[in-house]
Amino acid sequence: MTHWQGVFPAVTTKLEQDGSINLEATQASINRLIDNGVSGIIVLPMLGENASLLPGEKEAVIRAAREVVAGRVPLLSGLAEISTAGAVAGARAFQDYGAEGLMVFPSLGYKTDPRETAEWYKAIAGASDLPIMIYNNPIAYGVDVTPAVLKMLADCQTIVAVKEETGDVRRVTDMFIALGNRFDIFCGVDDQIVESMSLGATGWVSGMTNAWPKECVEIFNLCAAGNFARARELYRIMTPSFHLDTHVKLVQYIKMAEHLVYGAPEWTRAPRLPLAGEERERVIATIKATIEELKQTQSRRAA
Repeated sequence: MTHWQGVFPAVTTKLEQDGSINLEATQASINRLIDNGVSGIIVLPMLGENASLLPGEKEAVIRAAREVVAGRVPLLSGLAEISTAGAVAGARAFQDYGAEGLMVFPSLGYKTDPRETAEWYKAIAGASDLPIMIYNNPIAYGVDVTPAVLKMLADCQTIVAVKEETGDVRRVTDMFIALGNRFDIFCGVDDQIVESMSLGATGWVSGMTNAWPKECVEIFNLCAAGNFARARELYRIMTPSFHLDTHVKLVQYIKMAEHLVYGAPEWTRAPRLPLAGEERERVIATIKATIEELKQTQSRRAA
């Protein structure tokens, strides 16, 4: 059985101002992430504007990612569909395009009950031999893959991990109590990573790693080594920006962080619009404050 661990950034899809995909910038950002020590790459997550892309564009993104990843780390793709038939077809197609794993959303068109949720994931698990990470985000999608649902999926050997994004860090312990080590547990919200790892999570699907891969990998590695005192120091610097990962406009916010940190394009596809007015000023101020604090910390370490 596949086991994933480490920092797996949910990669933003880089766009031009007119909304067209900039594959070269997307590849450059992926290479930057790998060079800074991430353990895996996830393209076409919600943060990658999956639901706003056409089928041909999704294929192009996966193939471009496969080219630049070149086997250095696992390459996963988000899979977000409305119907079971569409999800099954997507799983098979994404494997053909070069994905080595899937991060699977619940149905985007219908809030399934627990029985239906389990059947949804079973159908997708049977569609290919790719390992699957369940994307559990009931806040955004209204479907909760609870420990009881996970028990229904325990016999599906290709379902190997859960991205835990309920916002309730207690769920990590609840999953371990109910299922032991059956599934790899990934923290799915940036501002709960230290808490989640203290409870046993061994992976992190991260948004702000797009902007600060070196620092996020350092936080993860410190926690993995049990050095929570050092991890908390860096975590407290990063947390105001990490809070931006939990907002409905996280795509715009994280792309803005990438833009300010290393010059990546900030553009998103409509209906998402560029940040404006007081909101733009506030987000920029938050990100710049983190940039400055990190510079000061680096200076103190070098002294």
